[in-house]
Amino acid sequence: MKVRPLQDRVVIKPLTGESKTAGGIIIPDNAQEKPVEGEVIAVGNGRVLKDGKVVKPELKAGDRVLYSKYAGNEIKISGTDHLIMREDDILAVLD
Repeated sequence: MKVRPLQDRVVIKPLTGESKTAGGIIIPDNAQEKPVEGEVIAVGNGRVLKDGKVVKPELKAGDRVLYSKYAGNEIKISGTDHLIMREDDILAVLD
C-alpha cells in the first residue's frame, strides 16, 4: 500500500532504538525510549497559505530527520510502523 500525505504532512519510518546498553545489558522492548530519529518516506505538496499560495516543503524522501518525541500519529503501512506528522514537528535534517 502506498500513502501520499496531504499538504505539509510527512510520512516517517522511525529508526529502531538501541536494544543494548554500552555495558551490554539488554533493554526489553517495553522499557526502550521512543525513537526521535527516522527516515522520510513521503512528503506532501506543501502548506497552503491564506492567500492560496503553496509553500513547498523543505524535505524530500530519503532524508534522515530528528523529530519531537511525541509528535505525529502512528500508522501501520504493510505491517510496518510509521508516523504521519506536520513538517513543523521536524526539528532537524541529519546529513
